[in-house]
Amino acid sequence: MNLAVLGAQWGDEGKGKIVDLLTPHFSIVARYQGGHNAGHTVYVKGAKFILRLIPSGILHPGITCVIGNGVVIDPQALFAEIDELAKNGIDVGDRIVISDKAHLILPYHRDLDLLSEARRGERKIGTTSRGIGPAYEDKIARRGIRVCDLADPKGLEQNVRDNVTARNRLVQDTTMDWKPVLEQLLKYAERMRPMVRDVSLLLNDAMRIGKSIMFEGAQGTLLDIDHGTYPFVTSSNASIGGVCTGLGVPPKAIGRVLGVVKAYTTRVGEGPFPTELFGEMGNRLRESGSEYGAVTGRPRRCGWFDAVAVRYAVRINGLDGLALTKLDVLDGLDRIEICTAYRCGGATLTEFPSDVERLAQCEPIYESMPGWSAPTAGIRDFKRLPEAARKYIERLEEVSGVRAAIVSTGSDRTDTIVRDDVLQLADLRGLTI
Repeated sequence: MNLAVLGAQWGDEGKGKIVDLLTPHFSIVARYQGGHNAGHTVYVKGAKFILRLIPSGILHPGITCVIGNGVVIDPQALFAEIDELAKNGIDVGDRIVISDKAHLILPYHRDLDLLSEARRGERKIGTTSRGIGPAYEDKIARRGIRVCDLADPKGLEQNVRDNVTARNRLVQDTTMDWKPVLEQLLKYAERMRPMVRDVSLLLNDAMRIGKSIMFEGAQGTLLDIDHGTYPFVTSSNASIGGVCTGLGVPPKAIGRVLGVVKAYTTRVGEGPFPTELFGEMGNRLRESGSEYGAVTGRPRRCGWFDAVAVRYAVRINGLDGLALTKLDVLDGLDRIEICTAYRCGGATLTEFPSDVERLAQCEPIYESMPGWSAPTAGIRDFKRLPEAARKYIERLEEVSGVRAAIVSTGSDRTDTIVRDDVLQLADLRGLTI
């Protein structure tokens, strides 16, 4: 059965580790949205791998990794990532497949991204300025350049010339020459050509002969362009709907949905964050959890677990189970808080508000639980966790409405608790690490 793995908070939940952990039980891992602004970090036997565009299943030999049409691809970033993997002994060979319908990020997109953020002033979004947003803008405006366009040099030349000319009208302090952009793009086209396929056809043919697929999301539900804290969101559908539009598979192809959440909450960039902690406790979570962006290095804002937000993600995505990460970061705390509702304008809210201005006015209503002093780091058996840690997880399950199928107690793929009783409900019987 196919499985979708996606973020159920504001991104950075630890999806890379979970996808890597589950990969041996699937034939294909398919990424359905986002760009190289998403950094999925995987640790294997002490070695650290940061994957930006390539699905997190690439570290396992024999696994086909698909980049869907919903992803925007910076060719320079893609090949840098492939070369970096090769230097670390990971030969991708013919295991990477790229959709012929995927849109490309080109140098002028990065310039437009910087210009857009500068013009917003105090209302900036907090993007990574890697050109992702402008590439999606070109896609929606029907002036984007797709992978399949690389096969038509004449038409490609006209499109590049038109788009660079448009860039020069907007960015008036510098002028870009379209010819080097085209020349470099044609070189990338030669290297990319063997990887290009009709991904929708590939995946549907694979399912027809019984192959299983894991659908990998980037960012998180609360950053979804439609269902996130708009306008402080990413430019794609990070929630479950993105699987179908970003890969060309039908809804019935999605067998089960696993939502990844941290044992606390983090957010990068601008936008409201009801449980955000300032001062000593916020810094403590940031340093203990190494909460710095894998791609940008930006410090993440940290706060207590927000059950209102997670319940919202459960509803939007139809989650069958949770993968709870970074439990060990909470080791040694005397008390741990869980936000179970918001207080806003004299009213108590148990549902996540759509209006970002209203969300910014919400104050968390906390439920306090005792912490634990015994370490959880590296524990692989749920029964061996400190009693207070088990009770904390059980309470998170109650307030979110979904059981925790997987509990991560460290960065390495082996630092994981796999709960067999829950995995049976999610049809992942026989999962081993």
